[in-house]
Amino acid sequence: MTIGPRNRARRIFGVSVLVTAFLYAIPFGRAIAWPLVLTSTLAHELGHGVAAAILGGNFHALRIYPDASGAAIWSGAFGRVATAAVAAAGLLGPAIAAFLLLAVGRVERRARTSLGILGTALCMIALVLVRNPFGVLFTVLLGSVLLLVALRMPHASQAVVILVAVQLALSVFARSDYLFTPTAITSVGRAPSDVAVMADALLLPYWFWGATCGVLSVFLLWQGIRLFFGRRIGAGRVASVEARSRR
Repeated sequence: MTIGPRNRARRIFGVSVLVTAFLYAIPFGRAIAWPLVLTSTLAHELGHGVAAAILGGNFHALRIYPDASGAAIWSGAFGRVATAAVAAAGLLGPAIAAFLLLAVGRVERRARTSLGILGTALCMIALVLVRNPFGVLFTVLLGSVLLLVALRMPHASQAVVILVAVQLALSVFARSDYLFTPTAITSVGRAPSDVAVMADALLLPYWFWGATCGVLSVFLLWQGIRLFFGRRIGAGRVASVEARSRR
């Protein structure tokens, strides 16, 4: 029996969830999943930098450390709301990335194309923005692997896209404690956390902004899952219009 494209995507999603659960259940599984944890850190820091650039600021550099912490260096003459938005963008970064990957992961051809674009972009980001040796090595390796899969193993592209999306979605919950702490601890020391920056800019307590970003992340993931498992938007309308036009 031939498996249709939609059923294939759903099966890959189910297998990705099982693989994720398996990695966190077996001894040394977390060590095996370490590159995927670093990927969520990369999505987090890119969220900060991209938001700063969109709002008219400058994205100077980013760093990724072996302990899965990171830092984005950005600047701009921002007001309070824009500063809080840049801080929130990092917290929402993994959920946004998971949403986008789930959106393109439904269709094999789109997954392959997106994987190639993402791999190329990561290699360019490593050369232009990443400023510490470990961060450069990790980002180049990640980008190269994704690009290699897209070019040499196209039939595996959809599985890789969905697996990464599931891992990013998991990181929203696995690292949710960061949403409720006023201090960020990285390899270079302590600094105000993203929610503390938001609290300083917008006055309300840091735990309120942590809860808000958590709810928004869950909403994005829910919408991504609905999009992944649901019908393509507008498909029914297009079919009905074509049927009427043939009469």
